[in-house]
Amino acid sequence: MAGLTPHRLVQALDRFNAAHPWDHNAHYHRWILRQLPRRFGSALDVGSGTGDLARLLATRADEVRGVDSDPAITAQARALTPEPTAASFAVADALTDLPAGPHDVITCVATLHHLPFTEALDTFREHMAPGGTLVVVGLYRPRTVTDHLLGAGAVLPNAALGWLKNRGRAAAPPTSMTARTRPADMAFPDIAAEAHTVLPGARLRRRLFWRYTLTWRRP
Repeated sequence: MAGLTPHRLVQALDRFNAAHPWDHNAHYHRWILRQLPRRFGSALDVGSGTGDLARLLATRADEVRGVDSDPAITAQARALTPEPTAASFAVADALTDLPAGPHDVITCVATLHHLPFTEALDTFREHMAPGGTLVVVGLYRPRTVTDHLLGAGAVLPNAALGWLKNRGRAAAPPTSMTARTRPADMAFPDIAAEAHTVLPGARLRRRLFWRYTLTWRRP
């Protein structure tokens, strides 16, 4: 191991992760389902990507509308969705073109940091039915000691899960990872403070794999 500097170790780990990719957002899909009723009427998935979460929601909902600003990935979502299904997909702006609703469930995974944060939460609240549930899985910019410790604690589990999910073989990224990305610019304390202002009673928590969750039920 002589000569393996921290910089080279990071580079080696980056190469390993690139060869064994896995979808950190999909990791939370089953958790999202556990936050929701067994059955509900209308669901809206904002930033639906290739439609994986929308199709899961369709196992419980009467109707699921997935919206995304990217026409190419929306076309992939439609192609991957069998007929008949309760899920449909449209190209739409998340602030101005959402289906009117009201919706019993709104989900938003790895999308909120692409949008004006407070305005987006206001918009989601306006489209939510009374008693409805909002679930967000988002990204944040590490700033505190807790953030950095949690990020460091995810490094080895991240590599191990990549190895297991790909059965030890090098693989191309799954289709769900072809969506456009951008780094988060808000720190978790700022996210929590603004969310509690817009959505009183919202529950937020840092999670493994560089994510946070937000759940809120409209009175």
